[in-house]
Amino acid sequence: MFYFLDLNTSQYLIIGILILMASFAAAFFLLSQIGRDPRNILPVDFAQKVWLPLLVFLASLLLKVALISKVFVFEYTYDILGPTSTLGIIISTTWLIILTLKILKNRMLRRYDVNTSDNLKARKIYTQFAVLENIIIFIIVILAIGIALMSFESIRSVGVSVLTSAGIAGIIIGFSAQKAIGTLLAGIQIAFTQPIRLQDAVIVEGEWGWIEEIALTYVVIKIWDKRRLVVPSTYFIDTPFQNWTKNSADILGTVFLYTDYTVPVDSIREELDRLLEDNPLWDRQAKVVQVTDATERTMEIRVLVSAKDSPTAFDLRVHIREKLIDFIKKNYPDSLPKSRVDFSKNPPPE
Repeated sequence: MFYFLDLNTSQYLIIGILILMASFAAAFFLLSQIGRDPRNILPVDFAQKVWLPLLVFLASLLLKVALISKVFVFEYTYDILGPTSTLGIIISTTWLIILTLKILKNRMLRRYDVNTSDNLKARKIYTQFAVLENIIIFIIVILAIGIALMSFESIRSVGVSVLTSAGIAGIIIGFSAQKAIGTLLAGIQIAFTQPIRLQDAVIVEGEWGWIEEIALTYVVIKIWDKRRLVVPSTYFIDTPFQNWTKNSADILGTVFLYTDYTVPVDSIREELDRLLEDNPLWDRQAKVVQVTDATERTMEIRVLVSAKDSPTAFDLRVHIREKLIDFIKKNYPDSLPKSRVDFSKNPPPE
């Protein structure tokens, strides 16, 4: 049946397959039982998510034991299966670590809800976990590739000779990689200093939107009209930008009205009080009506209102602007902006 095995080795192979099945079943059952206990950090479906890398790991481990025990007959079998078992162990271990890392991250983030109105702490934790996860996975993959390459003698000798003769090339590559390394370090800096967090309301390059994704080297901003703005991580370290939710989500909204000098400002204040009285968009923190400027033609009135977050503030500003304009049109139509022409000294010809 197996042309590269003798009779005894075939028996060993069958025994090895049985051991593999038994060990996999035992490990799967153990992980399933651990996940059922709510006090444990592992989720209920942990075993279902890691069964494939677990199977690859156990198979590679048993194959490595068989090679060490000299079960196979022909020498070329060791040349083929030896590196295969080593790669299987490295790949499956890396796979298991990354899956476990993602599962543990999702498990821990369940304590924080970013959908609540006061979600500043939750967004801070989500940002840290998202960036640190990318950093850790990047390091794990690099280490796994390095270990895999070093496990082959021929590649190891080639790598040593290349490294010893690549002084000038290394300098050139180092200069070329400065920008990439700077971007990588900027992503790490964002994770700890947090000038931005997930779901922060920001103005970047004249565009208003929310931080949707923070990767290791770039940030994705969801613009209000559903476009996506992708900028490098270094942008938020080197370039000034507006963050409307840096310390809290609440924000002040401004409405400017331009009217004639004859408009009664106190009436506008009373109308604003009436509009805000039962308005669910207003958080009852601030409401101000002030004359902030006056030109030869109009008077500038600034209405200042507060809301729990920037989207709500935008809706509140639109509502207040519409209603106050209607109020002036209906009650004080003569106070709308107008241009005056004085004919008292030079009357028009009849």
